[in-house]
Amino acid sequence: MRAVNVIAQTIPGVFLINSDSYHDERGVFTNAWLPKVLAGHGICTDVSQAMLSFSFRKGTLRGMHLQVSPHEQHKSVRVTRGAIFDVALDMRPDSPTYLQWTGHELSADNRHMLHIPAGFAHGFQTLADDTEVLYFVSGEYSPAHERGYRYDDPAFGIVWPLGAPTVINARDASFPDVVR
Repeated sequence: MRAVNVIAQTIPGVFLINSDSYHDERGVFTNAWLPKVLAGHGICTDVSQAMLSFSFRKGTLRGMHLQVSPHEQHKSVRVTRGAIFDVALDMRPDSPTYLQWTGHELSADNRHMLHIPAGFAHGFQTLADDTEVLYFVSGEYSPAHERGYRYDDPAFGIVWPLGAPTVINARDASFPDVVR
């Protein structure tokens, strides 16, 4: 088994995961999902579904999305083509890090994965054209339990590396601000 480096972030429960890659004349081999290793770090490895998103244009923004109880979800996010700035936003009202965020560049080149626990909103901005993102998600999607928050809500202060999105859908652009 290849080495996996699981790095706890400043917000408890969020992890940046780096897997060693094996390079030879054929190309590159990297472990994408090692549940025993991840579970050993307290990461939820119950995967109910795996999803792909594909964004055509650099600067596309998706988010900020979450599922609330009893249909909350853990997400582990990896880029298979292109690059993103991936953001985990703590939306747990009783958390000492409530409304704080952490962001990381994930790319097909660096092969990093970000684990985002339940209770966090998630979103990303593409850093390259033709970007594909793979999500490993716990729990089934429930439209009645979906929530969203505006990517530029001043309560969060998220610094998107490319500034305002070049592409965002109407729903994501119209999410409400957090009421404090």
